Amino acid sequence: MAKLYPYIFSEDARKQAEFYAQALNGEIVNVLTFAEAPNMPEELKDKVMHLVLQAAGITFFMADAEEDVERGAALDLTLEFSTEEEARNAFTKLSEGGKVIMPFEKAFWGAMFGRVEDKYGIRWQIVTEHE
Repeated sequence: MAKLYPYIFSEDARKQAEFYAQALNGEIVNVLTFAEAPNMPEELKDKVMHLVLQAAGITFFMADAEEDVERGAALDLTLEFSTEEEARNAFTKLSEGGKVIMPFEKAFWGAMFGRVEDKYGIRWQIVTEHE
């Protein structure tokens, strides 16, 4: 059995993780910088090598990208919530500074559903448990 952890590369992992911690009622539980690794260039010392964020019952990994971040449209992160209130709150907060792709509303299959691209270019599907 495997576990899947979203690993998000960022231009500023700390700032982006703080946004997700606030939006998804989470917390940053660990930050490892390049300064803690042996033989790293001085200019990387304050950059995030590995960050652990726990939010919405999920563990996310993040790091500062060493090259330009390119986002693609081939992957969404999907969060399923047990209540509409939790889902709507996450959708609203993730939408701040981003763009709504599909409004959060009742879907034909009975659940509440919406898609958003956050201000960092990450696409999210927010859904409630199926009725």
